[in-house]
Amino acid sequence: MSRYLDHLPAPFREDPFAGRFLLAFEAVLTGRNDAGGVTGLEQLITGSADHIDPLDAREDFLPWLAGWVGLSLRADWSPDVKRGFISEIVPLYRQRGTLAGLRRMLEIYLWPRDGGVARDDVLVVDDFETPAHYFQVRLTLRRTDPAELRRVQEIARTIIDREKPAHTFYALKVVVPTMRLVSEELIAREGGEPKPLLLGRNTQLGTSDTS
Repeated sequence: MSRYLDHLPAPFREDPFAGRFLLAFEAVLTGRNDAGGVTGLEQLITGSADHIDPLDAREDFLPWLAGWVGLSLRADWSPDVKRGFISEIVPLYRQRGTLAGLRRMLEIYLWPRDGGVARDDVLVVDDFETPAHYFQVRLTLRRTDPAELRRVQEIARTIIDREKPAHTFYALKVVVPTMRLVSEELIAREGGEPKPLLLGRNTQLGTSDTS
């Protein structure tokens, strides 16, 4: 019998048909455990707030939230990157075309949701006397996978091209950890078994900033 019978006048509660008839409305409106897993409208409305916060919303709900704030999400962005952009894009619109806005955009992409970004991991410098309207962007990464580096460079350039003023041009420099060589004698002395270093496989030459 439906729980909705409790809301009817006493004469109607005695009718077995009324109890069965109201089961369909109860399943649609408030949900029932014996309704084959159908979620009621009341449950959906109660849980609607969970879809508003981009940090907690389901992943398949993020494109809809992005549409609210006029943001286009790239398919190759991770869920954390998408959440980071959606949560901060509105105040960043006021900084579009500025060094601070561009720097924050790159920080969100590289280290979304405050994922350990350091002070100098993203540097945007424009204090050059010549040439005019020129600036440099330096990104310091902690990973050295070649495919990942190429992807980061591609997306970083896309972000810079979209956010920079049209009359400016730039150079992008990506800094990665430098390769460290440890002597086999030291490794053996410490009880380890040295592995051969193969450039491009388990090692990669890095870059360093000497300026």
